[in-house]
Amino acid sequence: MDTTSRIERSLGQALSLAAGAEGPPKLQAAMRYAVFPGGARIRPRLCLAVARACGEDQPALTDAAAAAIELLHCASLVHDDLPCFDDAATRRGRAAVHKAFGEPVAVLAGDALIVLAFQSLAVAAGGTPMRLAPLLNTVARAAGAPHGISAGQAWESEAVIALEHYQRAKTGALFAAATAAGAGAAGALDAGWHRLGERIGEAYQIADDIRDVVSSEAEIGKPVGQDRHLARPNAVGALGLRGAIGRLERLVNEAVEDLPRCPGADALRKHIRSEANRLLPRRLARPAA
Repeated sequence: MDTTSRIERSLGQALSLAAGAEGPPKLQAAMRYAVFPGGARIRPRLCLAVARACGEDQPALTDAAAAAIELLHCASLVHDDLPCFDDAATRRGRAAVHKAFGEPVAVLAGDALIVLAFQSLAVAAGGTPMRLAPLLNTVARAAGAPHGISAGQAWESEAVIALEHYQRAKTGALFAAATAAGAGAAGALDAGWHRLGERIGEAYQIADDIRDVVSSEAEIGKPVGQDRHLARPNAVGALGLRGAIGRLERLVNEAVEDLPRCPGADALRKHIRSEANRLLPRRLARPAA
């Protein structure tokens, strides 16, 4: 089964755990709306790529780990778009969840997706219980404080925002979780996998900052110019466009040069470079070699 099919199937299986005739229909619909159709699925693709590179031996657990990371990401988008945060009307080219279902249901849908991430992992780990605790810890670190996505959102309420801490929590946390969970699902626990994800996450955040400055809403499916409008840190504002692109490229080079040892290192390096090139707006991306 190809990567995309694996991810979509695993997300569908996870959402089925939250479905049922006795549950609130609007909540179930909002959760599905938040997850499908998805974006690029960059984080679960990375999770699967790392697991394969580490000699994946429990595909059901890997799929659940990848789904858990994406469920957390989707939950964070639902919460990001709320009026109390970004107040964004659109996401992925259509109405944001709170516009389609109302604010109360959007809050609850985001909360339920976070819980579902942990539930899906627990269900899938029956055959390999020794791997469950490290995986749950990895996902929890990415979701909470002091370095998870909750902390990343909270930094926006501080009078002074530390750019490094903000980016590490807001974006880097889920990428670090994707690499660490992919390795952990395959039984590899090298701490270097977490560092790898942090580098990729910082590169992604810089690319997102660049898109916020130079892209259009039609191209990326969400409002642009938000960082300037909301007075948030932005790599282009701090480094200039050329400097931001240079920093992104250095991070990607550092990531591929410092991979932890694994059987599929060459294929993983190609995956990381390919995904990094897709991050930039089309007019700035380098042609494939």
